[in-house]
Amino acid sequence: MSGGQATATNIQLENVAVIRGGRIVLQKLSFGAQAGDIIWLRGANGSGKSTLLRLMAGLLPAASGRCTVAGKIGLTDERLSLDLGLTLEKAIEFWAKMDGADAAEQQDALNALDLAALAEIPLSYLSTGQRKRAALARIFTSKADIWLLDEPYNGLDSANAARLDARLTKHAQNGGIAVVAAHQPATINVAATISLDEKAARKAA
Repeated sequence: MSGGQATATNIQLENVAVIRGGRIVLQKLSFGAQAGDIIWLRGANGSGKSTLLRLMAGLLPAASGRCTVAGKIGLTDERLSLDLGLTLEKAIEFWAKMDGADAAEQQDALNALDLAALAEIPLSYLSTGQRKRAALARIFTSKADIWLLDEPYNGLDSANAARLDARLTKHAQNGGIAVVAAHQPATINVAATISLDEKAARKAA
């Protein structure tokens, strides 16, 4: 911050490289995102999509280059990060309260992905697709400026994929940023599509 004004929501990567397990997973990667942008990441398994999201979330360091992120971050990946011993409603409520979301916002998140009818069902009883939608509902209540979504369409039927499209578009229209890692091509308007296939992992020197 400077001059009493908050820094605008943005992501900036400059010539970034990431090494994991002795291998260069990402290299010479540069791009930026501003408020209102949706960035689509594409690439084969092992191309570094998940690594890139974790870098932007601050969970991994860059081996070289610079990664700066301004704004509250919400990340969803292969880990559910919800208590399987709770009902869907209570599991979402736990995190929503921590993020300052009220009851109406929690209900809106459940409705956004057609989860309201499952509110009283324990998470452990839900299918893979239903758990994916639950993880997304948690992001919807997070009040995060930046959504980092790892394969969010996996396990979703066409109706729920369309609901996710609508929510991503709304988030961007409200000044948020979304970075979506997906095998599928974008089905909504995006600021940029970035292919990571040219950044395939190789042994570090």
